[in-house]
Amino acid sequence: MESRSPGYRHCLSAVTALAVSVLSTTACNDRDSLPLAVGDVNSIIVTTSPELWAQIEPTLLPTLERRVFTVRDERTFKVTYQTAEEEVWYRLRLLKQQLVIGTPDDPWIAPALARVDEPVSPPRILQVADVWAREQLVTMVVLADETDAAETIEGLLPELADQFDSQYRDWVLARMFTTGPDTALARTLREDHRFSLVVPAVYQYRTLDGIHMFRNDNPDPSELIRQFAVTWQSPAVELDTDALLEWRARIVDQYYNYPQFLNLRRTIESRGLFRGNPVLSVQAVWENPPDEYPAAGPFITRSVTCADQDRTYLIDAWLYAPDREKYEYMIQLEQILGSFQCT
Repeated sequence: MESRSPGYRHCLSAVTALAVSVLSTTACNDRDSLPLAVGDVNSIIVTTSPELWAQIEPTLLPTLERRVFTVRDERTFKVTYQTAEEEVWYRLRLLKQQLVIGTPDDPWIAPALARVDEPVSPPRILQVADVWAREQLVTMVVLADETDAAETIEGLLPELADQFDSQYRDWVLARMFTTGPDTALARTLREDHRFSLVVPAVYQYRTLDGIHMFRNDNPDPSELIRQFAVTWQSPAVELDTDALLEWRARIVDQYYNYPQFLNLRRTIESRGLFRGNPVLSVQAVWENPPDEYPAAGPFITRSVTCADQDRTYLIDAWLYAPDREKYEYMIQLEQILGSFQCT
């Protein structure tokens, strides 16, 4: 069941001008007469004049459709332009995410702008909910006129992109924690094993030979698996990439249900401090053996050196999500990995 983040509530609060802002709506009372919004939260319908679109498309598309690496480069958002002059727009404006760009008198701006209960001095970026459909978010870039409009929009694009991504992350995390965080498990891990990890209550937990396993394979393991493993070794040492991946390989061989071969043609590595402890993180792709059913997915493996405990931890996260966009689930993996603490 989908759960809306604060950015998707029906009546939204006002914030500063000349920044991405969320404005309160005044027409919540007629919301029930609207159809229910359709489509994906990461699908953005852009409406503006054809002349302005021709100017801003080369910069707007790569900014909003930022690429992230999962098993390949994947778009964070899918942007579709449609002029309001064609009949298809009346169907597309029922999708959940709308971005309208223009002056206050433009017919695709005026209905949304009418929901704002304070004076608007362009240029501004505003958001209102439930304009053409329920559970819809309409983002407006309101211009005084189209003079130098492309330059104005280009200056606002970084904030606009951050707003879309931040709200999408809020939505992903709200949906992930629909069942609530398993705080009881986190407390037990902290008291009994001196580390903690916060997972949604729907996750299954088991231990085997000091390997702590956390798994969510709902609705069906043939469709979606998110799994974590936590273990440690003493004395504490800082690992390099080869040593970390060799350690992971031993865990996979002994404790995972299926073997995983690593595709390291492209890796993302980072080293730094995490909660004051040295951390090494490696992201790449795992694959099934060549003679088995072709399956693959991203993984993120981290070592965290906790000198106070004289332990070096391995935290391994992997995803199986065939035929699905994976950015949403990568956000989930990163959130759970970021909840790790050695106490």
